Amino acid sequence: MTQQEAGGRPIRVALYARVSTRDKYQDPELQLDAMRDYVRARDWEAVEYVDTAAAGDLAHRTAWARLLADVARRRVDRVIVWKLDRAFRSTLHALATMRDLDHSGVGFSALTQPELDTTSATGRLVFTILAAVAEMERELIADRVREGMRHAARQGKAIGRPPVTARPGFAARWGGVQRDLAARRLSRRQAARQLGIGTATLGRLLAADLASGGIPDG
Repeated sequence: MTQQEAGGRPIRVALYARVSTRDKYQDPELQLDAMRDYVRARDWEAVEYVDTAAAGDLAHRTAWARLLADVARRRVDRVIVWKLDRAFRSTLHALATMRDLDHSGVGFSALTQPELDTTSATGRLVFTILAAVAEMERELIADRVREGMRHAARQGKAIGRPPVTARPGFAARWGGVQRDLAARRLSRRQAARQLGIGTATLGRLLAADLASGGIPDG
């Protein structure tokens, strides 16, 4: 990439730094100083975004959220981080974000990992490899989930959400609701609201009760 865009406007760069809350001795300035020197040498314009949070704590990474919002508004041309793990919590997260950046026409690079520069041919090749790794990671996660479900089934454990009838106190409320329905003191909508379930679920419960010889569905 050249120092200036085609229209003569300086390249606008987002510098992102992050330190973890677990290490009070980390200082984002160590990351920012090196990135500032890199940008200054190229006469680029920079805006800084700094978070103090774990990589996976996206709720508290408010600066990262602002950066992505500025990317979506085309306010930056390139995103630079000191190291890949400063921005992403996993390969899948990195891949999804880089795809979004590419869609917005924004380049990405990691200062201490020059091979991770999507504005270069080498960087685009690494990005392709990263996509393959992410796909393998997805398959491994799916395999682990399936194996966990098979293991639970072998042990006789229920898989999936428990039925509404297993909720605490449901059985006691269900008897009273059945009687009120039979006496027409409640509509189905009112009964479902009392039980905290949908009317379709209520209908299935009433049908099952009727089939087992319970209180007739009024």
